[in-house]
Amino acid sequence: EVQLVESGGGLVQPGGSLRLSCAASGFTFSTYGMSWVRQAPGKGLEWVSHIINSGGNTKYADSVKGRFTISRDSAKNTVLQMNSLKPEDTAVYYCNYRTYANEFWGQGTQVTVSS
Repeated sequence: EVQLVESGGGLVQPGGSLRLSCAASGFTFSTYGMSWVRQAPGKGLEWVSHIINSGGNTKYADSVKGRFTISRDSAKNTVLQMNSLKPEDTAVYYCNYRTYANEFWGQGTQVTVSS
């Protein structure tokens, strides 16, 4: 059974940092790229970042470029380091991956940026 379990969310002041982690199990992690996607209150899903299966290439949404860093490790974790957080980064953050036939999501972790 595929499982993606996010952790690391919380309340942080503007300008602060958080480190989100997504623990993967139930599939061959090294085969697939991984993404982070977020959903702000009352808004649709917004793609945030992607890392290819080897970890050798990463991409970011313009809204987070230069502030967020995605990485992955051999323990099957996908990490999103978030620095210089802004109130507009407030959202539920999900990790995600796709096969040809399916798309898998974690349960999400809440990030709230507020003073």
